[in-house]
Amino acid sequence: MGESDEPICDVIIIGAGPAGCTAAIYAARARLKTLMIDKAKLGGSLSVAPKIANFPTVTTPLPGADLARIMKQQALDFGAEYLEAPVLGAHLSGEIKQIFTAQGVRQGKTVIVATGAMGRGQRVPGEEQFVGRGVSYCATCDAAFYDGQAVAVVGNSEESADDALLLTKFATRVYLVVPPPQLWVGDELKQALAAEPRIEMLAGMKLDEVRGDQQVREIVVSARDGSSHALAVDGAFIYLAGNQPVTDFLRGALELTDQGCILTDHLTATNIPGVYAAGDVRCTHFRQAITAAADGAIAAMSADRYVNRRESFRPSR
Repeated sequence: MGESDEPICDVIIIGAGPAGCTAAIYAARARLKTLMIDKAKLGGSLSVAPKIANFPTVTTPLPGADLARIMKQQALDFGAEYLEAPVLGAHLSGEIKQIFTAQGVRQGKTVIVATGAMGRGQRVPGEEQFVGRGVSYCATCDAAFYDGQAVAVVGNSEESADDALLLTKFATRVYLVVPPPQLWVGDELKQALAAEPRIEMLAGMKLDEVRGDQQVREIVVSARDGSSHALAVDGAFIYLAGNQPVTDFLRGALELTDQGCILTDHLTATNIPGVYAAGDVRCTHFRQAITAAADGAIAAMSADRYVNRRESFRPSR
């Protein structure tokens, strides 16, 4: 992993949920060169919430994905840039931090980790065994390996729906396995899925097992009535969410608590100068969009102070 030809950012924000988007709003408005990175168009648990009614200014309940879009667009309007790509690793100890993505290396003077707590601590049987041999978490990275084959996408998010559509460029059949009775995405995306003949949606189905020999050969799914059956597939793209902090890409670079949460001070600073963490990845007591957003604002102001070598905060409104 080498140097990047991209300009050095003042702030790189990993994650585009309430914490990441708020950090981007504050950083970009402070005229810092700001880059948000997320593996999906809409990030965080907010984007899969059916309705939000307790966020300030939201006077009529709206889908969490809609609020996520508003936050992201506000950050872009202030001048933040957005990169949709999985983050694969990070070098954080140097004066210039390096973030390695599926679309190359990005460099920044500061980094804000806002990846949330939707990681999965427990896998389904066979999942870990077949990682890299049919199990994948990134269609952008691996879709081309399944040209002319059948695959399954398991999840309930815009990311899983988008990647199911992407996979139709290569796979002959895409099973979209959705654990809830219906897929929580916008109408436009639902229409695109319905119009694609290569996609077969299986709503209300749970992934129970991944099976194979040297490669994935099938997955076992079950319905709510307890019935189950196997689907013959060559690959399984899994986008299930859990409640574990998403820190695997850090590979031990930051100090964590016993629960795997990023350890920070009251200004969201980690053990590495210029690196901050915001939102649910810190495992704060209350996991709410508003508290994550507050974290994001504090992290951005801390990063601004670090970039500009100030000892104290400047008043702002």
